[in-house]
Amino acid sequence: MTGSEGVLHGIRVVDLGHHVAGPLAAMLLADQRADVVRVDRPGAEPPVEDAFFNRGKRRITLDLKNGRDLEIARDLVRRADVLVENFRPGVMDRLGLGWAETSAANPRLVFCSMPGFAADDPRAGVPGWEGVIAAATGNCRIRAGHAPDGWDATRPTYTALPVASNFAAFCGAFAIVASLTARHRSGRGDRIEVPLFDAMFEAIGGSGAYPVERGLPPERAISSNGSGTYRCADGRYVQFNPIGATTRFLTWFLDAAGVTAWAGEGLTDRPRLDRDPELRLLLQERLTALFGTRTAREWEDLANAAGVPLAAVLTTDEWLDNVHARAAGQVVEVEDPLLGTTVLPGSAVCLSAAPPLRARPRHLPDADRAGILADLGTPLPQAPPAEAGDGLPYEGLRVVDLTQILAGPSAGRILAEFGADVVKINAPQRRVGAHGFVNRGKRTALVDVKSGAGQRVLWRLIDQADVLTCNFPERTAERYGLGYEHVRARRPGIVYVSVSCYGPGGPWTGRRGYETQGQAATGIMTRTGGDGRPAVLGPYNLLDYGTGTLAAFATALGLYHRAVTGEGRHVRTSLTQTGLYQQARYAIRAGTATSAEPRGPEALGTDPWHRFYRAADRWFFLGATRAQLSALPALKHALAADDAEAALEAVFRAGDAAGWVERLTAAGMGAHAVTPLAELMTDPYVRSRGLAVSQVSEEAGEVVMPGIAIRVRHNPPRLGHPVRRPGADGREVLAGIGLADSADALEQAWAVQLTALPGGWDPF
Repeated sequence: MTGSEGVLHGIRVVDLGHHVAGPLAAMLLADQRADVVRVDRPGAEPPVEDAFFNRGKRRITLDLKNGRDLEIARDLVRRADVLVENFRPGVMDRLGLGWAETSAANPRLVFCSMPGFAADDPRAGVPGWEGVIAAATGNCRIRAGHAPDGWDATRPTYTALPVASNFAAFCGAFAIVASLTARHRSGRGDRIEVPLFDAMFEAIGGSGAYPVERGLPPERAISSNGSGTYRCADGRYVQFNPIGATTRFLTWFLDAAGVTAWAGEGLTDRPRLDRDPELRLLLQERLTALFGTRTAREWEDLANAAGVPLAAVLTTDEWLDNVHARAAGQVVEVEDPLLGTTVLPGSAVCLSAAPPLRARPRHLPDADRAGILADLGTPLPQAPPAEAGDGLPYEGLRVVDLTQILAGPSAGRILAEFGADVVKINAPQRRVGAHGFVNRGKRTALVDVKSGAGQRVLWRLIDQADVLTCNFPERTAERYGLGYEHVRARRPGIVYVSVSCYGPGGPWTGRRGYETQGQAATGIMTRTGGDGRPAVLGPYNLLDYGTGTLAAFATALGLYHRAVTGEGRHVRTSLTQTGLYQQARYAIRAGTATSAEPRGPEALGTDPWHRFYRAADRWFFLGATRAQLSALPALKHALAADDAEAALEAVFRAGDAAGWVERLTAAGMGAHAVTPLAELMTDPYVRSRGLAVSQVSEEAGEVVMPGIAIRVRHNPPRLGHPVRRPGADGREVLAGIGLADSADALEQAWAVQLTALPGGWDPF
């Protein structure tokens, strides 16, 4: 395998997916040059987004209700390494393409299923529309601090972005590559299940993690150090986010803006800001006036020159034309066979290769029929001899995790769940911030990687590592002597993982940013805010945790490549590329009109048959067709009204949500009551499935948090031990690298911290 061939060159994938989750997972594999055969249904007119979801795949049209076509599909699967599907549970079994049949015929098959709800979920038969999953997981609330004035907090809001499907695809693609790595040792395939409902627990992340003694904290707006969205002199907005345990970003910004004197009034005093709401309000008022004195572009240039996290709020179209997005390969052009020159998102992850892999346009349905059928006439592939052993894919591998906040640490947590020994490094003598949940299952040490003595400790760890993850600003790692080339020179087989806001390869590479900057730059905030003030999408950090999952996917690709070739890789992910993928179906431009979509906080759905309705006691989501609704006698009168939507509102308001959901789902429609997060995290099914778990923390007592979203049959991922207090494993870590006798001296030299450890469950 060479860099130009792609990491997954030679891997055969059958894509039986539909809508988003299955096709997207298969496309992530196709972008790494897996040979993906897309099986299309006959007669379907491909929508515009087909140009993205099915790019780089060979295609054949098969009617799986036809015996001859079904046998062709079975023959394809017998020759495949991977099968991807996202039908409702039971459909594949009825077709004779279920796990039992396919694995018996092809024991090396990795079978990935992404239904709306799991096979053992009481809701398994409910259509898993995005709105249904959003209602079931509380992903239909406006982010605190972004609601219009006078907003009813019980009212849901609808987003057209397929968040649950995207997370299922990200998780599924990672689990597939991890299972291929395990298969390289064992010779045995595996069955993966990532229901859309389950995948949302990866998105919920730290929002659902809390010490039981304190309870689930109320959702608060991010306003520390003056964070917020501000209107500028040109009428445009910027998203300013100088978060952190100190006010260094705020101080840098005020200095650059020429208002250093504000510090004398206490406006950069973090302890005072934390305890004095009037001082925080004064800072917000001052910043509001200050931002009104220059254009958004001027503020963006000033802030980024000062190293401060700030981004102008753009539209998705503007990001598609952005010079950085183009230079970084986050946006690419392909020559589509129907649409001509088409602009769409580039690869989700970046892997070091020479030359870089180019995006490939889609083929049209059935375009490759002759070649695919000819392949079926060749002998079945012979499985290469496998190495001895079984177990979790990354058992025995060591990861050094230098990342902070949410995205990078989430990748390390996922790797730990799949068997890796992860050592989390934080800086000593400072407040850690976000630590709980994302660092479950890791060992933890406090090491000053900037000092000479601390670097000697770090290099001892790297000398034993298979993976190094970091999210330093661009060129910072090089200044510390920890860049990829430095590490590769000493550890040639290392998989070096870089996580950033804007990604490599363009003029914005060195800019700082967080979740909100990623949403602002890529157009999500404009889409969510509708025609009014821009707003952050959803109650959960969709870019942070999405990027963490994609970073795990990129790492899995690097580790698979190493398992096959012995070579390491530098892999990269970014918040902005994740932001573009979250809205990929609306990020395709081919000179034609873009798809209409509901926008803004007031949106409840796409039409009267696919939207949120208020019942007598609470809101619920309905996903159906008019024909399905007309089959219910109680709704016929409403459907005959001049304004069917208003009539349905009145009918639904007369009954309770549970009753309506029961009647609607019994008739084969999608429906689900809106479930608040606190209710979700204590739901008996969620607890029994391990999607919400309790552990006992040495620091905080019993803690509740999301469990594991990915289910694997033969090699199930492990939860890992409870989150330790930062630095709690310091002596053990030092002993493991031969420095047990030097521990006290290293602490005296301020290279490590072993005592008076900071809290790990402190609010961030």
